Amino acid sequence: MAISQIIEQISTAPQPLYLVIGRSDYWENQILSRLQQLIPTEERTMNFATYDLEETSLGDALNDAQSVPFFGDQRVVVIQNAAFLTGMKGKATGKQELDDLTAYLQNPSPATVLVVFAPYEKLDNRKKVTKQLKKSATLIDLNAISERETTEFVRHFIQKQDYQIEPDAVSELFARTQGDLTLIMNELQKLFLFCREQHVITVDAVNQLVAKSTTQNVFDLSDDLLAGKTNTAIEFYHELLMQREDPIKINALLESQFRLLLQVKILQQHGQSQAHMAQMLKVHPYRIKIASRMIARFSVSYLEESFAALVEIEHKLKSSTVNPELLFEMFAIQFSQKNT
Repeated sequence: MAISQIIEQISTAPQPLYLVIGRSDYWENQILSRLQQLIPTEERTMNFATYDLEETSLGDALNDAQSVPFFGDQRVVVIQNAAFLTGMKGKATGKQELDDLTAYLQNPSPATVLVVFAPYEKLDNRKKVTKQLKKSATLIDLNAISERETTEFVRHFIQKQDYQIEPDAVSELFARTQGDLTLIMNELQKLFLFCREQHVITVDAVNQLVAKSTTQNVFDLSDDLLAGKTNTAIEFYHELLMQREDPIKINALLESQFRLLLQVKILQQHGQSQAHMAQMLKVHPYRIKIASRMIARFSVSYLEESFAALVEIEHKLKSSTVNPELLFEMFAIQFSQKNT
């Protein structure tokens, strides 16, 4: 079942227990919004509570979950940052609290919806409480959302608004937002207004309305370098400096991108899937997909040398008065010669 369907069912058929694994600002906000709607506005002060376990105890949350709703029919208790489900070190959770939670999971209060958010890549499945929670709760795994599912959700959302979108516009929208669903949904509101006459979102509309971030501009810069477009890359770098972008920031983003390319290349050679790479490297699946395409004809040693050169440029930028444009031009030319 698609994640959107599971979340929709919170409104129509809420379950007593939910476990949310992973992180996605958009989907987390959607889940919290649906949960709030379960409680009438005038009752939320008393019957809707959030407990951040970095600041409070599991015992407090559990006591609330076991309490009878105050002048209402239902109570919602949200537990944030449930690090006790992992092997991570955090605020200590007592053994008695974990035992009490395990017992509660076996017999949850029928008047309470208890939701546990675990914004982590994976949980410690050896723990008794983790096993019981996975067994008893409805699981919402944000780590398992694929790029395809996100794309289909966006397309379906656009269709529900009685709009269409060109295939190239979808690709450009994802590229400019780095596949961040929160950014995509925000940008769509502007695109709907701009394209209200024809009800068709074009790639030209995306280019006009969806601004490229510094990160996206640097990704485009690295694309030019990898494609051997040395002059284009140098001109683009000059444009970024004219836009008052910080040379150190540009170089740091280039380092980050080439580090990712190198990591993906190594993981590819070890037979890792793109989905597993995204989880391991903690980056959006869209970036892994694009990186996989970009590195097809480059060796590990070539990417290592390029990354090392960028690290050296960072050192020079921070410790000398060398012209940043000269440093980048020398790097781009050397990069192109090695590529050739």
